[in-house]
Amino acid sequence: METAVRNLFARYQQFFNRALDGDVDLDEGTSFYASAFIAASPAGVVAGKNDDQLGRIMEQGYKRYRATGTKEMRMRDVRLSLMDEHHCVAHVAWTAIYARQDAPDISIDFDVNYLVQKLNGEPKIFGWVSGDEQALLKEYGIV
Repeated sequence: METAVRNLFARYQQFFNRALDGDVDLDEGTSFYASAFIAASPAGVVAGKNDDQLGRIMEQGYKRYRATGTKEMRMRDVRLSLMDEHHCVAHVAWTAIYARQDAPDISIDFDVNYLVQKLNGEPKIFGWVSGDEQALLKEYGIV
């Protein structure tokens, strides 16, 4: 499972960076996710389906990332907590690189914990728990 999950997030990182460059392939983007998912942050808990609405939300999200100057997303580390042969938590450490108009680029480290299920040989994200992204961006003067 470990190799498959690491490969999933390596592909996700590549997709994310292409999307930051404006190349948003929604079919590829939604392929990382299970048919249904949950997301939790200090803003609350949301449940959703992997459908056209998810694609629209992803597209809007990448526009927002570009508008805030997000240049690159780098995965620093992936650590797995196995639950059983089909499920794990992937603790992913990210670094986001932001361009600023009158200052050098800034790097911001953050972590996201992803719930991953591997059925039929292919891992899919079915949930994630993240920190307060807006507060972090405000803290660093991005928004």
